[in-house]
Amino acid sequence: MSDDVTLTASDAPVWWAEYAPKAALGYSPVRACIAGDENRDISPTELRELWGRQPLIVANAALLRTRLFGNRSHREARHFDVLELFAFVRPAHFCAPSVAGLALACGYAEPQTPEAQAHVLFDVITHLCELLKSSPLGVRLVAQSGIRLMEKQGWAWAPMLQAVLDATEIPPDYIAPPALDVWSLLEEWEDQAPEGQPRTVSLSEEEVGAALDADLARAGLDERRPEQRAFAMRARDIFAPKFVKDQPNMLLAEAGTGVGKTLGYLAPAHAWARKAQGQVWISTFTKALQKQIYNDTHALFEHPSERAEQVVVRKGRENYLCLLNFQERLNNAHSQPELIMAVLMARWVLYSRDGDILSGDFPTWLPSLLPPTSPAHVFQTLTPSALVDRRGECTYAACPHYRVCFIEKSVRKAKSASLVIANHALVMAQAAYDLRDIARAEMQAELNGEDVQDEVAVPALSRLIFDEGHHVFEAADSAFATRLSGLEAFELRRWIRGNEGRSRRGRGLEARLGDLLAGDDASKQAMQELVRAAALLPAEGFSQRITVRTQDGGGLDPVGPVEALLVEVYKQIDIRLGEVRVRTKFSPDNEQGGECEAHPCLEGVALAAKTAARALAAIEAPLLALVRALEDRLTTGGTELEPADRIRIEGALRGLERRARMLLPAWRALLQQMTMDEDPLQDPSLPGRSPEAAQTIDWFSTEVIRGRVVDVCLNRHYVDPSLPLAEYVLKPAHGVLIASATLSDGTREASEGDIFGLARQRTGANHLVMGAKTVRVASPFDYASQARLFVVTDVSREDARAVGAAMQALFIAAKGGALGLFTAIRRLRAVYEQINRPLGEQGLSLYAQHVDPLDVSDLISVFRAEHHSCLLGTDAVRDGVDVPGQALRLIAFDRIPWPRPDTLHRARRQHFGMKVYDDALTRAKLAQAFGRLIRRRDDKGVFVMLDSAAPTRLFSGLPEGVLIQRCTLAEAIAAIEMFLYPN
Repeated sequence: MSDDVTLTASDAPVWWAEYAPKAALGYSPVRACIAGDENRDISPTELRELWGRQPLIVANAALLRTRLFGNRSHREARHFDVLELFAFVRPAHFCAPSVAGLALACGYAEPQTPEAQAHVLFDVITHLCELLKSSPLGVRLVAQSGIRLMEKQGWAWAPMLQAVLDATEIPPDYIAPPALDVWSLLEEWEDQAPEGQPRTVSLSEEEVGAALDADLARAGLDERRPEQRAFAMRARDIFAPKFVKDQPNMLLAEAGTGVGKTLGYLAPAHAWARKAQGQVWISTFTKALQKQIYNDTHALFEHPSERAEQVVVRKGRENYLCLLNFQERLNNAHSQPELIMAVLMARWVLYSRDGDILSGDFPTWLPSLLPPTSPAHVFQTLTPSALVDRRGECTYAACPHYRVCFIEKSVRKAKSASLVIANHALVMAQAAYDLRDIARAEMQAELNGEDVQDEVAVPALSRLIFDEGHHVFEAADSAFATRLSGLEAFELRRWIRGNEGRSRRGRGLEARLGDLLAGDDASKQAMQELVRAAALLPAEGFSQRITVRTQDGGGLDPVGPVEALLVEVYKQIDIRLGEVRVRTKFSPDNEQGGECEAHPCLEGVALAAKTAARALAAIEAPLLALVRALEDRLTTGGTELEPADRIRIEGALRGLERRARMLLPAWRALLQQMTMDEDPLQDPSLPGRSPEAAQTIDWFSTEVIRGRVVDVCLNRHYVDPSLPLAEYVLKPAHGVLIASATLSDGTREASEGDIFGLARQRTGANHLVMGAKTVRVASPFDYASQARLFVVTDVSREDARAVGAAMQALFIAAKGGALGLFTAIRRLRAVYEQINRPLGEQGLSLYAQHVDPLDVSDLISVFRAEHHSCLLGTDAVRDGVDVPGQALRLIAFDRIPWPRPDTLHRARRQHFGMKVYDDALTRAKLAQAFGRLIRRRDDKGVFVMLDSAAPTRLFSGLPEGVLIQRCTLAEAIAAIEMFLYPN
């Protein structure tokens, strides 16, 4: 923040001025502007004083508060945050949480100066008032209820909005809808008949070409790209009939930026779904691309109603608002800020497309607007993570909101949709459910002497398209891993026993299922044994007991055998990590935590693991007994079983089976290995060992939040997770497309080897009998004229201040629109502190991940809205950013993003080829980052590496025409200015 703040008078008085402050704040790091009755410059100190005594019209008070005061205490007047007004008038509509975001969302141009920001806030308020005034009667009636409740709570905007409604005609005898109990206004879902097995058909080139042409016409795209057509023709291969068992029609397709791969695969996918009366699952890695693909499906249909029926976005149940959780939070909301936020969230519930509160149309910035001292802010009771069902406590048909449940709506809609847009993690889980359902159906059919019904004979994932296919390996790695931590074990205890004396919802398993087991004495006995055995799992306060160290290196009286095990594991990490520090002078990033290989274990770990394994076995046995009892009710209940009870049993079985037949056996297998002296990777032929154990790597790690250890974890991952990926996802499928802009390895020329060699390794194609076909469609962009690549030779990557000064100079040369990428959070924060003020003096706003009170998606949306801002981030930003146009014109890496040399990577490095593997992964990261720069034919972008030791071979994966230029920082800056701003 600079030393000058300017206040200017508004020349546009508005009718609503009597209900709101006459001063609106436009803020930038160089100065602030207040449109109002005054016109004067003030110092930052005076601005902070003004913040505490005079109400202002602002945008994102939470962010401004952070910029002005950091974590220091301060006074604060009751400011009028326009983001709150937007959330009320336009619920479930996107808006970047800044002045520029509000302006763009309301149809205005991006304000370029603080004066323009201040004035546009007046325009935005007027626009929102007019929008509410012209809304249909039903919308105004619901708004009226909310305004009346919020006015009682002292909401700043309530008098103005009430004046807006008073200016409209509302029948005096209307029935007021509820302001908070909005579930009574939601539409109920309806069951539909099974779709059956898709027809066995093929697509001709003519059919695909006609479909693509029609889609382009509906999208208003006159340009016909040969590259897109070629990609679509190859993508149709996956829709051919399957002729070999365990061998899908699989295609690895690299489509360079600008090819138009989304419509390139959507056109044949939709054409096949219509012709075969089947379903195609389209999977992505990032939620941002999931939204983008959904938006692109507009081109596939003539009428929006048809699209609404045929396209569904599916995510894990932990993404959707749980209405019962929300209701119980509302029952405990008493303070004014809580009730005001509750109404804003209730309005979103009513208008949301699908109830996705984590990555859908919910404004993720909304909870951050709560005052820091409010109960909802302090206890995180009205945040998305507190309102979803993360612990599997759903009661299904026994829930009073079951008929309007967002999750149930999504599941049922997905059953009849033609296109399901999902994510990689959900696809892995769905594949496991498909195999389970088919196995259960086959067993039931065998018992009854019948054939398996068509609707379960073929898995739902028969046709699969993985966009962002370069992330399939990471998704499989996460899906098929085993992790035993204090939190995981505590969540299992809470799932079984409930919240044990705590007031908020969390009924135990007996309370959720007891009535379903009525009359079955054996089941009741199993339930009692299960509840009793679960008492041995970590209890409330486990984090402090296992992480606080005493003088002898132990913990604070661990409760139960699992906590005792975690204390011993933490001791081993401390010992082994100490050895590493002494030997290598290695100091891990405070945000990463410590880790060590599990084998050979300390004697204390081995003994504790044996005891903990027995405790887990005591839980597993009665849990399996409950599973079998409920399965028997399903198979023998017949028509006597009520439909609601059948739904509850089927829903409960999903959670019971996952824990009894997957989670607990995996934990016990991991602990069993801890009791063996031998390292499984060193001798895979040891007696009594399963083949799976020889393919995995075990290690211990700590979980760190804000530099403090909060948990201890035992981990087991596949060295090659593409093995289970191929077994459970690829082999049962009929057709699979893996698409990405960065699949091939640019260093492998045709004469030397397969350029898709790494992709075959990481997608599971190598584990199929006939492998996969490949295609590479080059980008149509002219990278030689649109992009520049510089490796700066005179900046030491070890000198944090020199790196910060270089970033500052580069961002100023690009005039913003710059993204700085770091491989460590610690260095990111240091650079932010160094360059924030100097950039502000140049008129450039700087935002930073791990600094600003916004999540990654909101930071990126603000960055996208403000064409002259800068953003600092880590891998999450690089993977999630999609900023077409001039909002992103420079990317700077602080150093080469080598793979982090942790235990898991070392095992994979040895398995996949040592340095060759390291290089391939790093080339892919650089190529993915570079691909964010040029998104359109008129884009210009500069890629800068501030690591003088960067090997040239690592840039060989970049598009053809991009030449590496090694030069000094001064030379790079001069070249950047000339390239981006030639005039």
